[in-house]
Order: sequence, then structure tokens, then C-alpha cells
Amino acid sequence: MDMAQSDFHSRLIGWLKILLPLVALGILSTLFLVARTIDPDNAIPYADVDVEDRLREPRMTAPNYAGLTADGAALTIRADEARPASDSGTRASALALSGVLETPDGGRTELLAGAGQIDPGARRILLTDGVTIRSSTGWQVQGENLTAAMDTTDIEMPDAVTATGPAGVVTADSLRLTQAGDGEDSYLLVFNGAVKLVYAPAN
Repeated sequence: MDMAQSDFHSRLIGWLKILLPLVALGILSTLFLVARTIDPDNAIPYADVDVEDRLREPRMTAPNYAGLTADGAALTIRADEARPASDSGTRASALALSGVLETPDGGRTELLAGAGQIDPGARRILLTDGVTIRSSTGWQVQGENLTAAMDTTDIEMPDAVTATGPAGVVTADSLRLTQAGDGEDSYLLVFNGAVKLVYAPAN
């Protein structure tokens, strides 16, 4: 009886050694035979980006610039999209900009603009297509264009501006924000040209 069981066991092992590799080959061949042909057009898209357009006109998405001015103010500029300067002389530009200037005296000024350019040679940023400035003092200023220095606190709006704040509404031909120059950490906002104030006293 023991010999019969041993003989059966040996035969079973022998058959399994033949059958199992055949079954494995059958499974593998079935996988290859029924697998769908890969269509490159149906590949998973990693990003909805026009590669040829990006090569022709390089750009960055959501760039961020941060720096410290010589007088200690922190300047941060962000944009939805930015394009580098070109060999033809076109300046670096950006769309939908927002910026924050935080001065050592605790003041905070926020900048919003539809578009802008950076002039590295002049160390200045030009904001265009509608500019809004919001100050921590409660003032909001709106104009068409703005220039800002990248290495010192010097912000200028050379065109007509409208400012709304705690004292009322101010209109002017231009304005400029600079360091006061008295050796203290204070800043001076000056309205120039035909300045008009509509005073609204607090209740």
C-alpha cells in the first residue's frame, strides 16, 4: 500500500511538472492574444498644453518674484503667466499680476494689474491695463499704469488716479510713493497735478 501511494505521488508530481508550465504558457498567450492594440491617440494626457506653441513662445505658469529693497521693504510679485525677454528686444512680461509691498514701519500695500513688464536694466516694473493699489491705511487707488522700482521703495502712477479712503475721494493727475528721506522708516505719498479732494468726515 505504501509503495502504491509512493508511486501515485511520483506520477502526480511528474504530470504537474509538465502541466503547470503548459497552463502558464496558455495564460500568457491568452493575455497577448486578447489584449487591445494600444492607440497613441488615446494615451492618458498629462497636461492640456500645446507643446509647439510653448516651444515657439516660451512662458511660465504662476511665476513668483520676491525681493528685499535697499530700504528694507519686502516686495512680492505674482502672475498667472509670464514670458521671458526675447532676442528681438521684447521685455519680460506677465499677465494678471498681484503684488505686496511690506515696509519696515508695518505698512502693507497690495498691487493688482492686468499686465506688466520687467525692465532689468532700469530695475523697474511696469504695470498696465488697469492698476489698483490697496493700502493698510484704508486707501484704495486706481489708475491705468504704474511703475515700481525693484531695489528701493519708489512707486509712481503717472496718469490720472482716483483714491478712495477714510477722508473721502481724491483725484489727481499722478501720484508717487517714496521713502520720506528723513532718516526714519517713514514713507511719503504725494498727489500731483490737478488734485481734488471730496472730503467725507467720519460720522
